[in-house]
Amino acid sequence: MHHISGGSEADQRRDGDFSQKADRYRRTGEFIDVLRRTLTSSEPFDHDGEFYRVEGAYSSVKPATDAGIPIFFGGLSGDAVEVGAKGADVYMLFGEPLADVAEHIRVIRAAAAKVGRHIDFSLSTRPIIADTEEEAWATADRIYAEAAELKARSATGETLRFARPRSTEQHSVSADLLQQHAQRGDVHDERLWLGITRLMGPAGNSTAPVGTPAQVAEALLKYYDLGVTRFLIRGFDPLDDVRDWGEELIPLLREGARRRDEARAAA
Repeated sequence: MHHISGGSEADQRRDGDFSQKADRYRRTGEFIDVLRRTLTSSEPFDHDGEFYRVEGAYSSVKPATDAGIPIFFGGLSGDAVEVGAKGADVYMLFGEPLADVAEHIRVIRAAAAKVGRHIDFSLSTRPIIADTEEEAWATADRIYAEAAELKARSATGETLRFARPRSTEQHSVSADLLQQHAQRGDVHDERLWLGITRLMGPAGNSTAPVGTPAQVAEALLKYYDLGVTRFLIRGFDPLDDVRDWGEELIPLLREGARRRDEARAAA
């Protein structure tokens, strides 16, 4: 279960939620606590907290295994890290440059260690693969051109117009960091492309490793070496991308992880 506290103030208010960001993170933390207890308690319980009050809470439906249902969570502000360190099983990160991801993992692991917990990590990206590196970058250029055209048409009212955040709105730390990376350059670590990130603004999962399946697998495995054990990938051409990943990228990624695990065990 992935818990999202809400990074956009405007989006939250459109849904009727006028709470402050720090309050939302505390609310998420309390929700996770109540949820875990509901899924594990052998008898009804009461809870009277800052945000939730329940009497006789109980679920006759339990997780299928003793391991339970893993709790996913994301956020890089100090309030977010505090909540995630206490409650998350898997911490969600965006596809930032390697050095930045390494630092996030260090900070989150240290916070979790203070409360006696271990956390796994997941990385979200949008891989672009092709038979050759040149073809992969040509695909990236096509995606950029199509996105730029759609953005221009939306601005003139020629196509579906989406609600845009106010220019003064504060975005999540994660979104702001992606924009900072994009302003420094479109490509980081040889093939992590942030062109769409720069074009579309703070819109979440938008960074893309670009190259052949082998090149992209190796790029993702560098994050595996840092401690990322899960990858959440989605495409710009969803159906075709999923087919290509299943045939080429995912097998290479799994094989590379297996070899790294064997090498570590041998060492």
